[in-house]
Amino acid sequence: MRLAPVDRPPTLLARVMSFMTRRMLGKEITPARVIYNRMPRMWNVSWALVNLDLRGYTLPEELRLLLHVRISMLNGCAFCQDIALARAVQQRVGLEKFRALDDWRASPLFSDRERAALAFAEEATQRREVADATFDELRKHFGEREIVELTVENAVSNFYNLLNVPLGIEEDGLLALAERRAARAN
Repeated sequence: MRLAPVDRPPTLLARVMSFMTRRMLGKEITPARVIYNRMPRMWNVSWALVNLDLRGYTLPEELRLLLHVRISMLNGCAFCQDIALARAVQQRVGLEKFRALDDWRASPLFSDRERAALAFAEEATQRREVADATFDELRKHFGEREIVELTVENAVSNFYNLLNVPLGIEEDGLLALAERRAARAN
């Protein structure tokens, strides 16, 4: 990590968000301590994106998490992979597909719909544009609102990746915490 964490949240919103994060994930996340506590207005951005995630999408959460993990793999964001996998465990989404993401094109675990979304996100992430054939395939499986949601999810995932990777923010052990919590609940 390139910057030392700032452990004292500077605003009321930061304290509330830190509390909520600890309650939801089991610990205060490193990006909050490194980025948001240095730049408190980022908490407003984070809050808006959390609200979008909770209330703004019609796409299934599993698909959004698959996209977030794949995009984070492409960008080398270990923290983003960790938090998305922890969320998958919390939502009781099996991790089998996530473990097969390197081979999503050939793996029988993925539907044609998921493959179309992954191809779109991968091309948009790597090239910032997508081929007409990729977009045509996407249209076969998704309506216009869903295509916009996929595009927004791609942009948000890349946004978070671009915050964490340059600052050397690594995984927080959130997946392991989520798995321990899930095991205790069973």
